[in-house]
Amino acid sequence: MQLHTIQKAKGKVEAKARVGRGGKRGKTCGHGHKGQKQHGRHGIRPEMRDFIKKLPKLRGHGKNRARTVNSDKTQVQIINLDTLKIFKSGDTVSPATLVEAGLIKLNGGKLPKVKLLAGGELKTKLIVENCILSASARESIESAGGEVK
Repeated sequence: MQLHTIQKAKGKVEAKARVGRGGKRGKTCGHGHKGQKQHGRHGIRPEMRDFIKKLPKLRGHGKNRARTVNSDKTQVQIINLDTLKIFKSGDTVSPATLVEAGLIKLNGGKLPKVKLLAGGELKTKLIVENCILSASARESIESAGGEVK
């Protein structure tokens, strides 16, 4: 046996992974960018964000929060007395009947609170239930012969 006749033992030969020398990785070949773009999540900001940052903000705690966060605020829907012309004399006016008439909308699937204001004149005799009334609206309803429950 001589040195030039010796063969290497056959085994599993793994090729080295060549990084960044062309191939299928494209443009930067897995090496990323230089400078501003290489630092993750601190690169170029989206354009829409710049517009949002320039808008004036309402100061104070909870001013810019959603309605779900400020759920303790009750949204009251306001109706003037002259819009109640569609009801006939002796009809009952309540949040349910106002929703049926299409004068107000449901608030999250629930009946909203309704406040009646004395805008315009009321000539029909109506029965008002489960509504908040201003003092002048109460007077005009009672002077027309209606009642407030």
